Amino acid sequence: MTLQVKSLDNVGAEVFGFDINEPISDEMRQELKALWYEYAILLFRGQDITPGKQIEFSRIFGPLELHPLKTTTSEEYPELFILENGGDKDKHQTAFYHGKEIVGKLDWHMDLHYTGKPNHGALLRALVVAEQDGLTGFGDLEKAYNALDDGTRAQIAGIEVAYQFNMQRRKMRFVDVEGYEPGPDLPKSPADMGFPDFPDAIYPCVVEHPVTGRKILEIVEQFLDRVIEPEQVGMSEAQADELLRRLVAHTRKPEFHYIHRWEEGDMVLWDNWRVMHCTTGTKPGVKRLINRTTIEGAVVLGRQLQEAS
Repeated sequence: MTLQVKSLDNVGAEVFGFDINEPISDEMRQELKALWYEYAILLFRGQDITPGKQIEFSRIFGPLELHPLKTTTSEEYPELFILENGGDKDKHQTAFYHGKEIVGKLDWHMDLHYTGKPNHGALLRALVVAEQDGLTGFGDLEKAYNALDDGTRAQIAGIEVAYQFNMQRRKMRFVDVEGYEPGPDLPKSPADMGFPDFPDAIYPCVVEHPVTGRKILEIVEQFLDRVIEPEQVGMSEAQADELLRRLVAHTRKPEFHYIHRWEEGDMVLWDNWRVMHCTTGTKPGVKRLINRTTIEGAVVLGRQLQEAS
């Protein structure tokens, strides 16, 4: 097999000339990993594979991990997370946006960011797709950092920010809640879903990627709460909040995004140490089924507040 690569819209790349069911040489494994670190988001289309093959392929990029929260997993394949819409669980993911009922909409986030130890990456494979909606967005935070002006880079170089885990979207300080109303069955506390009550996670505003060493703007809107000790960097709390609003607005610029419209057999792999993602959700009752494997995050990028003393 010979790999061919075509850039996606704005960020990421589609990989052609590749069949996951064919033997993958050590040389090609290294090439795939190099492409992952170069583009951060890789799309493979038309992959007709078994769950076992998805797990095997995912291990090219690192050891796999299980999600620390109670997630729907496959009994036969515990490394596989089954992301499914259109069933009884929809009511726990349903909210209203400008009067429209939507299931499973998620703001920009990085997985497990609230723990201080995000996973390294993940791979999604679509089995059943929605005819409308159900899109997944990916945002390159390395590219977002590189696009900052020199003054802003200097300003944020020594700043730490806190992320506060919360089940209620209205209490998230930097997401857009205009026109938002929670559904009646949305969880109100972590305990409602059997989740632990995570302490705040603290990150440098700029993180060096553990593999490439390149700088990442460590700002994602979901759970973002505040600047740590803003007075130490010469800012009031109001000025610190305004800085975070400006940085969040910067990460929302379309030139840093790739929005994926799913087709059956699509696989998307992303680097969760560099890329944030979001979902548009679907209308109630719409079937959507995606198998996910998660690549272990062996490096602690942040810290939990209870450890900071």
